[in-house]
Amino acid sequence: MFGFAFLPRSMEQRGRDVMQHRPGLLCVLALFLFLSSTDAQLRYSISEELKEGTFVADVAKDLGVDVASIKQRGFRIMSGSNEHLFKVNENDGSLYASRQIDREEVCKESNVCLINLKTVLDNPLEVHYITVEILDLNDHSPAFPEKIKRLEISESSLPGTKFQLQNAYDPDSGSNSVQQYKISLNDHFRLEVKDRGRDGKTPILQLQKQLNRESKNNHKLVLTAIDGGNPPKTGSVEIHIKVLDVNDNTPVFTKETYSVTLQENAPGGTTVIQVNATDSDEGSNGEVFYSFGSDVKDKIRQLFNIDSVTGEIIVKGNVDFEEQDIYDIDIQASDKGIIPFKTDKSVIIKIIDMNDNYPEIEVTSLSNAIPEDSRPGTTVALISVTDLDSGINGKIKCHVSEESAFTLTASMQDNMFAVVTKSQLDREQKSVYDITIIAQDSGEPALTSQKTISVFVSDKNDNKPEFLLSPYTFYISENNQPGASVFSVKASDRDEADNAVISYHIFRNAAHENKDTSFLNINSETGEIIALKSFDFETLKSFQFQVVATDAGSPPLSSNVTVKVFILDQNDNAPVILYPVSSNGSSEGVEEIPRNMKAGDLVTKVRAYDADIGYNGWLLFSLQQVTDHSVFTLDRYTGQIRTLRSLTETDEAEHQLLILVKDNGNVSLSATATVTVKLVEPKEAFAASDVKRAAAKVDKEEDDNVTFYLIITLGSVSLLFVISIIVLIAMQCSKSTEYTSKYLQDTNYDGTLCHSIQYRSGDKRYMLVGPRMSIGSTVVPGSHANTLVLPDRRLASSGEVRHPFCVCIDAHLQLEFDCVFCHLNILRISTTNISNIILIARLYKGLHGC
Repeated sequence: MFGFAFLPRSMEQRGRDVMQHRPGLLCVLALFLFLSSTDAQLRYSISEELKEGTFVADVAKDLGVDVASIKQRGFRIMSGSNEHLFKVNENDGSLYASRQIDREEVCKESNVCLINLKTVLDNPLEVHYITVEILDLNDHSPAFPEKIKRLEISESSLPGTKFQLQNAYDPDSGSNSVQQYKISLNDHFRLEVKDRGRDGKTPILQLQKQLNRESKNNHKLVLTAIDGGNPPKTGSVEIHIKVLDVNDNTPVFTKETYSVTLQENAPGGTTVIQVNATDSDEGSNGEVFYSFGSDVKDKIRQLFNIDSVTGEIIVKGNVDFEEQDIYDIDIQASDKGIIPFKTDKSVIIKIIDMNDNYPEIEVTSLSNAIPEDSRPGTTVALISVTDLDSGINGKIKCHVSEESAFTLTASMQDNMFAVVTKSQLDREQKSVYDITIIAQDSGEPALTSQKTISVFVSDKNDNKPEFLLSPYTFYISENNQPGASVFSVKASDRDEADNAVISYHIFRNAAHENKDTSFLNINSETGEIIALKSFDFETLKSFQFQVVATDAGSPPLSSNVTVKVFILDQNDNAPVILYPVSSNGSSEGVEEIPRNMKAGDLVTKVRAYDADIGYNGWLLFSLQQVTDHSVFTLDRYTGQIRTLRSLTETDEAEHQLLILVKDNGNVSLSATATVTVKLVEPKEAFAASDVKRAAAKVDKEEDDNVTFYLIITLGSVSLLFVISIIVLIAMQCSKSTEYTSKYLQDTNYDGTLCHSIQYRSGDKRYMLVGPRMSIGSTVVPGSHANTLVLPDRRLASSGEVRHPFCVCIDAHLQLEFDCVFCHLNILRISTTNISNIILIARLYKGLHGC
């Protein structure tokens, strides 16, 4: 182990002591002292393979660092790729080997192996660089890749022929690597060495004297590689040389001709024939292998293969008689000499036909479409059937696979057939026919093939448009927006294309013109019907008309449908005050009453009516303003004004009451009336009442006849009501109580009575209002004009006022029928008819016992 160091100026004196022992480094030290500043670089050299913990150098001493301060200043090697090879003693600053170092492992191919380290001192900070050179030892011997190297050299090789051998490998570097090669003594070969620089030296064997296989057929040599170490190390390899015979004989086939027969479709691997040839030479010169001649086409090579050793010709691909029935194949026999000799021979293979081809069906002509009104026997397609087999294997029979509207007829030409219609076609029943044609040959076993053709049936205009419903029934709310769509009709046509394109129009008969339909328009393409005016339930309750649907065929076909339209009432009429009415038409009146009236006596009655029906026409009365709240009261349902207490002398002589009359529509409409009540002395009041009784007597005589007819009508309605209840119970015994949505069958009514059906959905209760409504009838979705949301009856106990008229409840069906009197056109003759309404209501209540 040896080393040298470059030191800083602070260690100049120590460097002089070192130089006394090593005067050869004086110049280097002087140069370093001139160039050094704040850091230093040291370089040491060590041999490889030193043991772990081997001392390398006293770095602290060489750097001139005080050993006592080494530990405090944290002397250390900075981390890096080579840190694991060395370590420093923190106490004395000495450098040691951390493990045994193998130069060949650390530096591998490098000629000079340098390990660079960086050391650090703190307080003050100093960085010093150390380079350690690992010196190589001759610790490896040369080695060849193989223990025995085998060469084959022909006896015809000429002197001077060279044979390159493989290099020996020595991991050591420099002079310790391979330096020379030696060959054992012999009479025929000499050794040359070619220097390839960094790639080393390569041995080359050169023939000096021609070989003779007959005298000696094998030679054995020893090649030795020697390195430059002291002492040198060696490695050797044996070279076995085999002398090859010279080829001087050709192969000879054992037969003059080769011929064989083969069935087509023979499976792969079938041996067709075996050829044989011999060669009188020895060794490889006498070994014969077989192959196809150079002129044999690729197609034959795909069908057949030849075993190069045995000479067997084997089936490789699919041999088809229809493609080729005989094969003439050139076979070549060759020896394995260095210059091989070859002999050619022809092999004839005859193919025997088998029934291996299925009949082929070809559609030579096919109609794109055939009209559905085609007559039986109409030709649809022409079929050609062929079979590549010959003889009986190619004779074909053909037919349609199953019973259908088509059949096959043979033509005058062989294997030609026509597909014709057998019966009448109907596109609406079946628009596409898949015809399967089966062809079978006469071979053994028979082969069958089939082909399916699709025949499309073209449409003829033979179907009228059909409406989805007949008749159509629609319910629309009055006051609809003019120009908006109210409903639509839809028709379909089983034909297709233009024959199924439908246009709509409303049938208008000039002789019987319908004024209501004149305000309707229809979209000719969609069937959407538009109302050109707004309908009024009070003037028009229902009407009907016809819609005609016509297709676009030639000639066109059409059909019509009756459309029934029912107008549904909306709350569009405000209450009309019948009494009081002043001479100028305003709702104002004066009532004179005696001061001796007692509590509960009738003062007067406000009379009003509403042209709407149901809840829209149910009127409620309320006091908006009153002079004295303690004197008069107003019945909410009848409009009767009564005294709350007995009148006294101290009461004012005149009281003014403002009465509000409103209906029960979703959006209530109202009217007001003003009643002025004057308190007079009893004599004056009696005089006024005599005049009123005289007028009332005349009115009563007029109303007796009306009351009689109303009683008869009410009795008829009551009988119908009882019958409806019985029918309803019978229906409930046969079906569920869940009512599906239907159309109202008839909403024409005579203006006498209207009924309602109440039902519950979730937390809300609804009432459907209409004339003579039967159980199970509902209004179509969207007709909310006559559907009223009712408050829950269970809230009646908390102060809710019940319906003023008769409510009949069937506990079994859980349905409620409100008997509502409305829209009594016959009672609009005079104001005194209002009292008849009250009378009839009470009579109806008594008949039904509600």
